[in-house]
Amino acid sequence: MTVTHGRATATTVTAATAALLFSSGATAWAGTSDASPQQLADQARRGLQETNSVRLSYEDHSPETSSSTTRPEALKLILDRSGNCTGVMTMGAHGGTVKIVKHGDDVWLQPDDTFWKAELPGQQGTHAAQTFKNRYIHGPASDALLKGVAAMCDLKALQRGTTGSPPRSLKEGAETTLNGTKVIPLTSQTNSTTSTLYVTAKAPHHLYRAAQKGPGTDLSLTFTDYGKPVPSKTPPASQSLDVSRFRAELQKT
Repeated sequence: MTVTHGRATATTVTAATAALLFSSGATAWAGTSDASPQQLADQARRGLQETNSVRLSYEDHSPETSSSTTRPEALKLILDRSGNCTGVMTMGAHGGTVKIVKHGDDVWLQPDDTFWKAELPGQQGTHAAQTFKNRYIHGPASDALLKGVAAMCDLKALQRGTTGSPPRSLKEGAETTLNGTKVIPLTSQTNSTTSTLYVTAKAPHHLYRAAQKGPGTDLSLTFTDYGKPVPSKTPPASQSLDVSRFRAELQKT
């Protein structure tokens, strides 16, 4: 049993990041050259690559994800280049949520009751929800159960997904406002899929959101709080269960 589907989640988010951002092989950006949108995209790329920390909000409303309890529908995470993070992951199809904390080489996960009942069949799920209620699973980031989730906290890996040059051309839209932030949309289209980068209108130009919509696809990544430190508070021992004890307890369910 993979308690948090962490490895698959990390792969999904990383792949989405690469697809939505500035991959040098992104043929979606072919078109008439326009230096101004490219300059905005380049500044946004460099800003994301150079920041020491950022708040990431990932949303996947694609039909396949919305109907699956094993795929992350949302992820809200503050992460830094040292691999520290804190946040919450929400699974699709009402599959519950998992709180995530990583500090140094330690990881804490706190699945909710809904997650356990979606993860384990019948009475197993109900018993696990009662047994582990309000408790964090704690262990080293190298643990087989935890290392997939720990990988999501690696800002350096996400930044590597933005390598390469910005697209040679983008279609710049009119300035608009998203959640109180003034942004400039930079849009392209390949077949029936539309990709949009929303770059802050005010210098320095940061990437605020990257979105992709098309048949079977509805993804977005929002970036805020550039440079804001990750909270250092970790769950107390009284609310934590060592991952080795967790495995032993799980076998009893």
